[in-house]
Amino acid sequence: MKFTPIKFLIATILLPIFNLNAQNTDTLKYTASKKGKLFISWGGNREKYSKSDITFTGEHYNFTLYDVKAHDKPKGWHIDYINPCSMTIPQTNFRLGYFISDHYAISINLDHMKYVMTQNQVVRGNGYIDIPESDESSIYNTTFKDDPVYLHEGFLTFEHTDGLNYIYTEIARFDDISKLFGITNTDIFQINLTESFGGGLLVPKTNSKLLVYERHDDFHIAGYGISTSAGLNFTFFKHFFIQGDLRGGFINMPDIRTSNNPKDRASQHFFYGETQISIGGIFKI
Repeated sequence: MKFTPIKFLIATILLPIFNLNAQNTDTLKYTASKKGKLFISWGGNREKYSKSDITFTGEHYNFTLYDVKAHDKPKGWHIDYINPCSMTIPQTNFRLGYFISDHYAISINLDHMKYVMTQNQVVRGNGYIDIPESDESSIYNTTFKDDPVYLHEGFLTFEHTDGLNYIYTEIARFDDISKLFGITNTDIFQINLTESFGGGLLVPKTNSKLLVYERHDDFHIAGYGISTSAGLNFTFFKHFFIQGDLRGGFINMPDIRTSNNPKDRASQHFFYGETQISIGGIFKI
């Protein structure tokens, strides 16, 4: 077929239109763009904690326990994760976020973790307990000089079990890696790689019983935390997703309540590692 100037002119006009239609086919996919979308998720978590030095101060005592071990308090598979009346019993995580671009999102988060000092361990101690003899707790009067201290229930129970509440803001990056697995229709199934960094407040409800003093169990802003994470997000049918994250962070709590006496305080800092599995939804607003 002879290529005339008229045919060349028609091809010049139509070719960009065909290319534009081809591009529109991709951009019409709901999952091709994330900017302006809101997402919300709920899930469960497990934690590992580093050893921690814990300092206890009061009117008649000041001592530090070194390299104290602790663990989390898992609930396992349970209806409490979705029961509105008992959602705070297991270890849970909540996230509400918004995509400010196709790759970046900001969110507010609550990681409801649980921290339990391991009972019946032996640690080193430094400091003193010098309580007036009229006080029942005076039976524990002593001076520690790098001495071994046995942490039995009569002497100390120390838990952030309702819980170790980390309330923080986070910025996260999302990258669609579906093509690496041969997935072409991301509106049916999409895989995203996520990385994040965040920081915020620790508001534990510390369940503590020190010496013979009355147990204390109340919410209190005790310090701050910073954290980073990486994970995979599996999105189904545009709007629903399952996300798994590996998170690590640092927690510093210089102001922990330990009894009903406001002068009684504890302080500690430690690192933690966390695994999270969440389910959620994502919608355009």
